[in-house]
Amino acid sequence: MFEEYKSIIEKTLEEYFDERLKNPEYKLFKNVIESMKYTTCLGGKRLRGILCLETCKMFLGDFKAAIPAACALEMLHAQSLIHDDLPCMDNDDLRRGKPSNHKVYGEAIATLAGDALISFAPQIIIEKTPKLISAEKIVKLLYEYSLAAGAFGIVGGQTADIEAENSNEKISIEHLQFIHKYKTGALFKCSLLLGAIIGGANENELDTMRAFGDKFGLAFQIKDDILDFTSTTEIMGKTVGKDENSNKSTYVTIFGLESASEKLTNAIEECYGILNSNGLKSDVLQKIIKSLEMN
Repeated sequence: MFEEYKSIIEKTLEEYFDERLKNPEYKLFKNVIESMKYTTCLGGKRLRGILCLETCKMFLGDFKAAIPAACALEMLHAQSLIHDDLPCMDNDDLRRGKPSNHKVYGEAIATLAGDALISFAPQIIIEKTPKLISAEKIVKLLYEYSLAAGAFGIVGGQTADIEAENSNEKISIEHLQFIHKYKTGALFKCSLLLGAIIGGANENELDTMRAFGDKFGLAFQIKDDILDFTSTTEIMGKTVGKDENSNKSTYVTIFGLESASEKLTNAIEECYGILNSNGLKSDVLQKIIKSLEMN
């Protein structure tokens, strides 16, 4: 099912962008639309979209109504990658094994493409979500999306991350946890919530998905911190070792590799625990959690 979800998301994303690229009315916008499509359709695991589809299926028994939301989440994630790679941010020339967006289209178009993706994503949710989904649910989807996309989500997390890089001293554990919760965890949590809302989850179930999203985002980021120290650029598809070279505070620099690995194991166990204690059964979510385990 994991690969089926991935294939559906990638095929649908291509369709959404090509629909605009083929429209003669948008011919003067072609460059920025191609830039938007470049990073969004560059590949990747599609974890955020898959989490959305699987959560919808878990509560509704079917995932099709969540396909537009899943694609919107991948667009928002692509936006964060485009802006994260810019020289004024992390200044990275490589993304998913290919040149970063600004290396292909220039900094100005890359910036505009990221901006455009932020608004194109909710436009897709409004336009493409099946009419059987109520207007009330659409408003809830847009609220959770806006929360994750803005100052109280990934923008806030990125801001805290930049402030940490500009510090001459190692940041506090609380500061690091804030970065992980918002820069990484906010979008994972949003992915789960959008799927759950479309799937008809009640408030208690939504709270459970929020808790799972927070814990999963933490585990994901701890593993990313570890891989920055232990993996290679060829395997990761992005520059590794930058955290250490830039004196950036991460779980590894603060706790050490061994302790960070232990914290990753604990976070993974808590992810399993949240699902099991709430009777939430999903082979796909179990597989995604397992993928965070260190080999």
